[in-house]
Amino acid sequence: MANSCLQLSGFLITCIGWLGIVIATATNDWVIMCKYGLNTCKKMDELEAKGPWADCVISTGLYHCIALTQILDLPAYIQTARALMITGSILGLPALGMILMSMPCISLGNEPQASKNKRIILGGVLVLIVALCGLVSTVWFPIGAHQQHGLMSFGFSLYTGWVGSIFSLLGGCILTCCSSESSSSSRSYQENNRFYYSKQGGGNPPAAASTNHAKSAHV
Repeated sequence: MANSCLQLSGFLITCIGWLGIVIATATNDWVIMCKYGLNTCKKMDELEAKGPWADCVISTGLYHCIALTQILDLPAYIQTARALMITGSILGLPALGMILMSMPCISLGNEPQASKNKRIILGGVLVLIVALCGLVSTVWFPIGAHQQHGLMSFGFSLYTGWVGSIFSLLGGCILTCCSSESSSSSRSYQENNRFYYSKQGGGNPPAAASTNHAKSAHV
């Protein structure tokens, strides 16, 4: 029962983390850039937002974005953020599917619990890869933007990516650890049962021998 609750909790936490990574991938408010200082730029309506896909201008009643279409001319931190965030968003979908189909409340025919445990461990490893992709992207991007443009602050998308990466890391750890423990416990239980039955089977021949001896004595 406790193992089932841990798996369900890990699945829900992983869903929240993956959604955060998808939202961060699809939006462009990663860093807020300013030439003079954040408060001064707010008064002058000269705030700029930068993300993996576009550079945006933020002013009163205006939000205009210019798409970054020149892929080969982009800095390395933008190209890396794009590749890692897309990879994390894509890997999260099959990982969640594998974890969902391995829940104790879902049965696929006469599938043994050992195969379910292996599948949920594989899903947990994929979730950890998703978390790693999100963490590397959301840490490297603001560092590269600060080195290129100077003064800045963090945007909504970057915070969402951080939260999604942390939740994915936590969910992946829960799923991997609880499933590995359950598989080891079930393996030890099967070994104990096998030893017990082999011991019981070893006691049968003397009983048969004693029966034969009694028959021969009767004759």
